[in-house]
Amino acid sequence: MFILSQTPSIANQFMAEMRDTVIQKDRMRFRKNLERLGEILAYEISKTLVYQPKLIQTPLSKINILTPSENPVIVSVLRASLPFYQGFLNFFDQAESAFIGAFREEENNGKIKINLGYHASPFLGEKIMILTDPMLATGKSLMESIDTLSKNGTPKHIHIAAGFAAPEGIKFIKDNLSIPHSFWIGSMDERLNEQFYIVPGLGDAGDLAFGPKI
Repeated sequence: MFILSQTPSIANQFMAEMRDTVIQKDRMRFRKNLERLGEILAYEISKTLVYQPKLIQTPLSKINILTPSENPVIVSVLRASLPFYQGFLNFFDQAESAFIGAFREEENNGKIKINLGYHASPFLGEKIMILTDPMLATGKSLMESIDTLSKNGTPKHIHIAAGFAAPEGIKFIKDNLSIPHSFWIGSMDERLNEQFYIVPGLGDAGDLAFGPKI
């Protein structure tokens, strides 16, 4: 598991601004910081890909440069992940994309119900999938998303990228996901509270990026 905040870097500044109750009111800055975080994690994931030499003709000579042998499929879990997903797409600019609308509803008995309202995906069989969601809380919406998307073929590896994660969600996915996978986390937070929100977290990433929903 890769946790970005374990090594001090400028990424800590971006995550601090996303958490700050004053700065996070600036929606444009919040979206930009999510995008930046996506770019940084995309770069880290890129180190794990398979590369092959490609002969390039420069104005003066030829040179072999190692380039990725395949492009991943990047999944955006709507709506909160759109800026985060864009950061990945900025780096993997030839990647295919998939989109899934997954959101949770709190029932009267205190349990969480996951609703999947929309999904569109290319064929995923034996491909590398990068699933982007800024908040990994219970992990249930991510598992529902993976189960739904896998009907279009089983990926050979899933990179699960989250800006902020709770240990409970990481454990739930590890216990339930049989497809080879790895985690790329901006910050591992302390826990979930009684309402299943990440603590200390930052609030509702979708609302902060795009405004409150009704």
